[in-house]
Amino acid sequence: MNDNVRYWIATAPVGAASVLAEELAHFGASDIRERSHDVKFQGTLEVGYRACLWSRTATRVLLSVASIDASSSKNLFDAVKRIDWREHLRPGATLACDCSGGNESIRHTIYGSQLLQDAVCDNLRDATAERPNIKPERPDVLLHLHVEGPTALVSVDFSGESLHRRGYRVEAGEAPLKENLAAAILLRAGWPKLAASGAPLIDPMCGSGTLLIEGAWMAAGIAPGLLRTYWGFLGWKPFQRGPWEHLLEEARERRETGMRSLPSLYGFDLDARAVATARANARGAGLSGRAVFERRELSSLAVPAGVSRPGMVVTNPPYGKRLGEVAELVEVYEALGQRLKSSFSGWEAAVFTGNPELGAHLGLRAHRTNVFFNGPIECRLLLFHIGQVGEWQGTERQHKEGTSPELTAGAPMFENRLRKNLKHIRRWAAREDVHCYRVYDADLPEYAAAVDVYEDWAHVQEYAAPATIDPVRARRRLKDILAVTAQVLEIPPAHVILKVRRQQRGTEQYQRQRDEGRFLEVHEGGLRLLVNLTDYLDTGLFLDHRPLRGMIRELAQGRRFLNLFGYTGSATVCAAAGGA
Repeated sequence: MNDNVRYWIATAPVGAASVLAEELAHFGASDIRERSHDVKFQGTLEVGYRACLWSRTATRVLLSVASIDASSSKNLFDAVKRIDWREHLRPGATLACDCSGGNESIRHTIYGSQLLQDAVCDNLRDATAERPNIKPERPDVLLHLHVEGPTALVSVDFSGESLHRRGYRVEAGEAPLKENLAAAILLRAGWPKLAASGAPLIDPMCGSGTLLIEGAWMAAGIAPGLLRTYWGFLGWKPFQRGPWEHLLEEARERRETGMRSLPSLYGFDLDARAVATARANARGAGLSGRAVFERRELSSLAVPAGVSRPGMVVTNPPYGKRLGEVAELVEVYEALGQRLKSSFSGWEAAVFTGNPELGAHLGLRAHRTNVFFNGPIECRLLLFHIGQVGEWQGTERQHKEGTSPELTAGAPMFENRLRKNLKHIRRWAAREDVHCYRVYDADLPEYAAAVDVYEDWAHVQEYAAPATIDPVRARRRLKDILAVTAQVLEIPPAHVILKVRRQQRGTEQYQRQRDEGRFLEVHEGGLRLLVNLTDYLDTGLFLDHRPLRGMIRELAQGRRFLNLFGYTGSATVCAAAGGA
């Protein structure tokens, strides 16, 4: 191959440049300089070809042609026209141009790409009396112009099209993770080292299967560009097919060897369509029969039968675009955290989320956090060692000892108000022989809930937050309420029952919500009443109706009593006790 060292730029998703730099060093690149979204380096043509074929994280690989003056559109045009483009385009070759960046003179990328195209075509027309044919899709040569301040870099796009397009994706599914970003996640999570030891890989919310397929290709040493048939350098004039074919043959041999030692791979998803898509993509990636994809509830996530050693759980849970979606996803993250804690002790876990607040609901402490951008969205890669002391075991111990785990900064404010209320109400309750009473009713706007005492139980009713309130923050405050209530009332956490109050329609208020059938005996005015704290929105004993029940009891002597809406019958019991 040509031993001349050339200048290159490789682009990557924002945040993945450091991973890309490590890859390029492995390919033989030198003078590596990384920025947030790209890496500049030096290397021979072989290094450039290897980067295209083997880089798992690069988006594009660009061969630098010249750095030029871009202080004005005329200066840029003249500088591009002075380049001898006969060195890059054969007669009759097709051409396309694109542009990124900008400055005061080049404010639109379409304008920049048109300037580049016109200058190249004028150069070739003057030198050969022919203009190249313009072909926007898959041309022989794709030129790139990147404008940055008063200068611009002109390059040949060796990748031709984004390198995330591996060639195996049959269907994208909903909101798919790009392949090179998925690879960056796995590399930063340390999957290659685990894969080399034969560790299994599980994605409990696999979607279209991208993370699992990329993980499989890493484990088997399959070149990410091996299935691609179009490259930007194939029509480039200096391209020599022999050396490139040698790299391809080497990659094919490595794939054949690597597939013999592929570890166990499992992808689960609640959506049957997503599972079907993942299977189709796995077939396209040459993994038929080598990866298991099943429809499975997150609540049933466990180590698959036959897996005898710890591995890695990696997933990209949904993070919602609207407040309502985010509120529902809190339970998804909580369930994921619980399943990891209960079933995957000793495993590694990597959770990629675009909503760090949701990540907090996993109930796990990340030992490392990395920032990546999924398009315009800033995301976090949370890495966990499952089951280590100081993480979830510490939280479980706190519950057993009666303390409150991981409360927000506002929790002491709620605790002080609850203690103050309880101090006054308990004196009155003891004097009146009342055992069921309200001790808190949204006294603080930040903690919008009602807390009722039923003997040695607490019934917490959260008032549904308006759409303008961040649902994740509201959920964390609700956790404050539940933990602090148990602590202040000196009752077990299991004795705190939660309900959510929303505006009810028709008979919704009276519909059964659960089917536990547990009744608690409470006392009021010498009477014994049964309440159900779990199965319905209301318990069956309206605490603010106590004066009305007392009045019925006083007026009932010798009267006939008809209760048209008996509900649980508490008013009827009071009438009977009064002599009706």
